[in-house]
Amino acid sequence: MNKLNIIVCVKQVPGTNEVKMNKETNTIIREGVEAIINPFDTYALEEGLRIKDKTSGKVTVMSMGIPTVADLLKETIALGADETVLLSDRAFAGADTLATSYALSMGIKKLGSYDLIICGKQATDGDTAQVGPSLAEKLKIPHSTYIRKIEEIREGYIRCQRMTEDGYEVIEMSLPAVITVVKEINEPRLPSIKGMMRAKKANVTVWTADDINADKNLCGLRGSPTQVVKTFVPVHEVQSEMLEGTPQEQAKSLVDKMINMQFKTCK
Repeated sequence: MNKLNIIVCVKQVPGTNEVKMNKETNTIIREGVEAIINPFDTYALEEGLRIKDKTSGKVTVMSMGIPTVADLLKETIALGADETVLLSDRAFAGADTLATSYALSMGIKKLGSYDLIICGKQATDGDTAQVGPSLAEKLKIPHSTYIRKIEEIREGYIRCQRMTEDGYEVIEMSLPAVITVVKEINEPRLPSIKGMMRAKKANVTVWTADDINADKNLCGLRGSPTQVVKTFVPVHEVQSEMLEGTPQEQAKSLVDKMINMQFKTCK
């Protein structure tokens, strides 16, 4: 099997389930919140590394974000990635999924040749699952989502199992292509001591919008056709009342209350 050139796209997300929002700017409050690699992207990285191990290939990890994302990218080097690229520029700020996929596509074009691009199925802070397919459309290459297993991969060809609600589909595509993976595909590895030492010495390549020849009108907030108008955390108020009496009395009381509620609703 020939060496395969794999690109894995990762994203920095808040490392908490209790995401707080700034009501004035409608953005996530990241100050004081631990940043981690999007959990679904760790499965994408692991799959890329497994392909690398089988083919003696190369894994390049790419992300878009603020300068501190470089520290997270070094974690991918500790796990076995060969190179890392961070797209970081004020022009990228406020990007929706379309603007994000455009910037990533321009970064990938600058990287040059590749065989397979792997993404996590979605990001935990957005849950749109749009960047992977949109990236493939920008690059004009085939794609498939929710991949749970790669059955065969070689130069110019890949066969995968795509998870569905009632089983799976077998997908065959020509390479280069994009796939997004689910957590069922593998079990991510832990970094080795050798890998962690290598990561400390590693340099993360940082590219701006100008470096990748991106049209700034298509980047960031300016290039985002969708904008967040309002965000809020739903407030769930539950009012409970204990019914007393015999079972028959409780049943009659419940029916009376339901009739009254229906009457108020109709009014």
